[in-house]
Amino acid sequence: MKKKITSFVVGAVLLALSFPAQAQQPAKVAKIGWLGTRPASDPGGGYEIIRRELRALCYAEGKNIAFEYRSADNKIDRLPALADEVVRLKVDVLVAPGGLTP
Repeated sequence: MKKKITSFVVGAVLLALSFPAQAQQPAKVAKIGWLGTRPASDPGGGYEIIRRELRALCYAEGKNIAFEYRSADNKIDRLPALADEVVRLKVDVLVAPGGLTP
């Protein structure tokens, strides 16, 4: 009797192991496109405020949110090409603060 139970348990384990395991789907990383006119070295206070507030809401860069920052470096004529680039990245949200810095 003990041999039958052991055989049954071994068979059940082998059967269970033969089915592929279902892995959890990775969480979607939300992409935020940021199109700014300021130099890339100084994206401005608005950029930092949004990043800080998202961190307060438990969004972590690289885990569940990613920023795609593009800068026109105070050259308005570069904005259309940069906007096209950001749109092609298929961002979830596009932020484009207005105004130029002198």
